[in-house]
Formats: sequence, C-alpha cells, structure tokens
Amino acid sequence: MWYALKRFLIGQPLKSADLGEQKLNKTKALAILSSDALSSVAYGPEQILIVLITIGAVAFWYTIPIAVGVLVLLLALILSYRQIIFAYPHGGGAYVVSKENLGVNAGLLAGGSLLVDYILTVAVSISAGTDAITSAFPHLHPYNVEIAITLVILITILNLRGITESASILAYPVYLFILALFVLIGVGLYHILTGAVSPTNHVPLGTPVAGISLFLLLKAFASGSSALTGVEAISNAIPNFKDPGPSNASKTLAAMGLLLALLFSGVVYLAYYYGIAPKAQETVVSQIASQTFGRNWMYYCVQGTTAMILVLAANTGYSAFPLLAVNLAKDKFIARMFTIRGDRLGYSNGIIFLAVASILLIIAFKGRTEHLIPLYAVGVFIPFTLAQTGMLVKWLREKPRGWIVKLTVNLVGALISFTVMMIFFLTKFGQVWTVLIFLPLIVMIFHRIKKHYEAVGEQLRITTCEPTIPIEGNIMIVPVAGITHVVENSLNYAKSLAPDQIIAVYVAFDRDSEKQFAEKWENWQPDVRLVTLHSHYRSIIHPLTKFIDTVEHKANESNFRVTVLIPQFIPKKNWQNILHNQSSLLIRAFLLYRRNLVVTTVPYHLKK
Repeated sequence: MWYALKRFLIGQPLKSADLGEQKLNKTKALAILSSDALSSVAYGPEQILIVLITIGAVAFWYTIPIAVGVLVLLLALILSYRQIIFAYPHGGGAYVVSKENLGVNAGLLAGGSLLVDYILTVAVSISAGTDAITSAFPHLHPYNVEIAITLVILITILNLRGITESASILAYPVYLFILALFVLIGVGLYHILTGAVSPTNHVPLGTPVAGISLFLLLKAFASGSSALTGVEAISNAIPNFKDPGPSNASKTLAAMGLLLALLFSGVVYLAYYYGIAPKAQETVVSQIASQTFGRNWMYYCVQGTTAMILVLAANTGYSAFPLLAVNLAKDKFIARMFTIRGDRLGYSNGIIFLAVASILLIIAFKGRTEHLIPLYAVGVFIPFTLAQTGMLVKWLREKPRGWIVKLTVNLVGALISFTVMMIFFLTKFGQVWTVLIFLPLIVMIFHRIKKHYEAVGEQLRITTCEPTIPIEGNIMIVPVAGITHVVENSLNYAKSLAPDQIIAVYVAFDRDSEKQFAEKWENWQPDVRLVTLHSHYRSIIHPLTKFIDTVEHKANESNFRVTVLIPQFIPKKNWQNILHNQSSLLIRAFLLYRRNLVVTTVPYHLKK
C-alpha cells in the first residue's frame, strides 16, 4: 500500500542516465528560481512607505530616490553573482565563495545563514499566501495553520516528483503574475499620460520635509531592500541548469534582474503618483490595482496572481536548499544523506528536511510569521556581504584580466550590502538579535559534525596502524561500500570459517566508480571474489536482494543455507548513528523477514 501510494504521489523511479533530462531550461529556471525575488515586488515598495509614513505623506516623494538606490544595489548584486556563476560553475554561491576566499568559518556563516533563510522563505511565503486566501474567505481564518501546512505538503510533493515536472506546473502562475503586473503598470502609466490621474495626489519631487533624517532614509532604504531577497538562488542552483550551465544561469540571472527592476520601479512610481499610503487592511498593490482598474475582473486577476506567487515564492527555497546542503555535505559539515538523489533524481532528503523544518516553524508561530521578516532579510544580507567580500579577496589575489572593473563592482556591492545589514541590526535589533546566537550555534554544530566524520574516517582508513581484531564466524555474502577497516574486519570474520565461500557484493551507481572499485579490490583482496552490481535507480536494496535471490535459489537445490553478513561500525555516541549506517540498517531490515536467510552483522567499535 505504501509503495503504491508513493508511486501515485511521486511517480515511477528514473534512471541515473535520465539526469540530463531533469535539468531546467532558461524559461523554467526563471520561473522556479526567481519566484522569491519577483514576489517581493508585492511587499518591497510597501516597506518603504511604512517607514516614510512616520514623517507624513509629504515624505512619500523620497520613495523615488530610495528606489533608485535599491536598483543600484540590485545591479551590483546581479553583476556580482554573474561573476560568481562563472568563477564557481559547480554552484554553492556565497558558501563556496566565502569558504575559499575568507576561510572556513566565513563560509559556514554564509552557508548557515542561507540554510536558515531558505527555511524562513518557505514559512514566510506560505504564511503570506495563506493570509491572502483567508482574507478573501474570512471564514477560513481559524484554519490558517492547517491551510499553510497543506500548501507546504503539496509543494513538497511537487518537488519530490522532480524539478522538471514541478517547474512545468509552477511556471504558469509566475508568468501570469509577471503579465498581470506589466498590464497594471502599463495601464497605470497610460492613465497618467492621458491625465486621468490628478497630479495633486502627490507632492512634487524635492518638496522640503520637516523632521526627515539620514537615519530614517537609510532605514527606509534597508526596508525596501527586502525586495532583493532570493537574488542569490540562481548561483546556488547552477547544477540544475541544462548545459552549458554557467551560461544559462547567467542569462537567467540577467533576465530576473531586468524583470525585478522593471516591476519594482513601476510599482514604486505608480504608488508615488497615485499618492498611495500604506494601510493595515489593504496592500499597496491592491490599492494601485483598485485605482487603475476599479474592482473588476482585472483587479481580482492581479490579486489572485499576487497571492499565488507569494505561495510559490517558497519554491525558490525548495530549489536552492537541497543544492546548498549537498555542498555542505560533500565537505562533511552536515550528514551525507543530503548528497543522495531520490527516485526522481532530486535531492529528496534535503526537500523533506526543508518541508519538516518549515512546518515546525509555521506551527510554532501559528502561521503568523511577520516578526520573522526582518530576520529573513538580515539572513540574506549576511551572505550577500560575505560573498562580495570574498570576491574582492579573489580579484586582489588573482588579478585576472579586467580585474579592476570586477573589483569595483564587488566593492560597491559589498559596501551597500554591509550598510543595509548594519541598518537592520541597528533599527530592528529587537527582532533580529537571535541571529547573533543561532548562527554561531549552527557553525559550532557544523564543526562538530566535521570533527566526527574526520575521527571516524581516521579509524576506518586501512592505511592507519590500527590492527583489526580477527573474529571467528561464517559468511557467504558480504555487502561492501568501500575499502575500510569495517570491511576488513568483516572479511577476517568470514575467512576464519569459510574463505572459499565468500562473495563480496558492491552496488555502484555509475560505471566509472564500479570500474575503479573493482581495480582497487583486486589489489587489496585478490583472494576474495567481488561481484559488482550496477544500480540504474540509485537503490542499494533492490539489486542486492535480487542478487541474493539468485544465489539462494541455486543454494536451495543443494540444501545449502545462505548467510548474509552486514558490516557495521558502532559510533562512540548513539546519536551519531543518524550520520552513519543508514544503508546497513536498511539492508538488514529488508532481509530479516526472509525465512531461509540468516542475516547477521559484524560490529566494529570506534574508540574515539
């Protein structure tokens, strides 16, 4: 029943050879990876007005120069991340740039910030979309949390079905939103040019404003810069692009920057010319649409697509979080299970972890995550600053052709990003102070995991002087995953009883690793027969059990019982089992129900 349900929800498994078909073209990538950035048009201009309203409506003309400042920062970020894409074509974004140029701790700070930020992206976006739904249907207000959790589960299932399939479905609402906003801006500008909008609705540019201060303007600029969240996602997700990945990613990044600049500028200008003031009961975009179209079908089209993209902004997190987790896992800072592709070739462990974490956040805050938005924004500008500072160091160290221009771009971006980050800390410290606690805590956890992996690796490495303990026992089939002390220990156990009956079985996911392992094995254990099994669907269980079935069938003809010995090592602390032995525990669980099969494990205890 579980298998049938899984196949119905997720679809049939895909072969590893189909990976190229699961990559995104520029059109789908733009929709999937830009939804977070583009959705911020719905609230970025409003954040500027909320700050300026404290002075009065006469200060609204400052939205124009503030918007220009945000566009300058956007240009610097787009140019900077374009350079990052070509300098680091395997993805990783701010984490890889910071780690290689500023040191491991800076990289972990950037990586930890982005991991948390992607979780917040899902929680905040889904909650905002839920608010839009319950605002249209007030009787659903008591079910905010349930609706939000349902939306998270639906988007999770779509992403588990594969990035190409989810992109094919989720691209339509994103492009509908872009079209609706362009129609809104175009009609609004037409009304302005034809004199349908009274010029008395707004104060002229340059009007003196009493009580205005540089600090207030910087605060409004920082609030408006929240519209730039999600800009970094494309640089993290280069492996998801069709070849040539870096070229397609850079073009997609440029297209996203252009769309974001046009939509943001249009909404800011219409809000200024219409004299829109922020209201608790109605968003700025809603007021603009209402004055432009009236409360007709086009108004509801704008509102509907806005609500959809606020929900779908969560998909940027689903696209970028698993790939960032893969980079951290390859460096052994988080569990290696994040590097495993699922049935549909996506990194399903990362997708599921992101969904569970965001659901817990939604439950903890009862679907009201407004207080997380400043934390969400500052979590983006920390890696923004670190990434661009890292690129500064790279250009100064390498001095490639045209490095002065590249250095200037990153210097401007780093200074503005750092300024925005500090303004968030100074003006909203009460809401963002927790970042000073949980980010160092995350970095410490990363180091603990890395230290654990290194300690385990040192004990398992066969080049160490650590002797293996000979154990008496009997075995016919030994599943092996590498050349380690654990395997050596298990083979010693087998050789002590029936050396002529040992079959070592290795399951490979690609032909190259299969060939390389066979060569290493021949040099290491030439007297032990090795059988290599190629798994098209990255499953260890199915090819192994199929092989055991074949051996067992032949053995039964001679009244011979098959025994499977599973190598396993025991960490010093029980909680560390979550980082290791997933495969061996699954193999044992799948084989134990077999009537005529003896399944046992040979433990190898770690000393550290």
